[in-house]
Amino acid sequence: MLNPFVNLLGEAIHLYMLVVIIWAIMATLIAFKIINAFQPVVQKIMYVLNRLVDPVLKPIQKKMPDLGGVDISPIILLLLLNFTREALYTYLYNI
Repeated sequence: MLNPFVNLLGEAIHLYMLVVIIWAIMATLIAFKIINAFQPVVQKIMYVLNRLVDPVLKPIQKKMPDLGGVDISPIILLLLLNFTREALYTYLYNI
């Protein structure tokens, strides 16, 4: 029988992964000036996304070496989240 708490935690991790992807896309679009960062709606969205993503990304960014302006911490975070979700499903469903 499937555990609903494992499913809930797995879906929460998946939603957080989507938040990280949306943050990375919006940050890239703002950096290339495709989206105007001074629009109030964009500022509010980025404020919320930054509040959700920055506390998790900062420790990763501190441990990363300098790559010349390339930030791969969102990719590492997505890999860690995906590994955590898969490990959660694998080990808790086999109990």
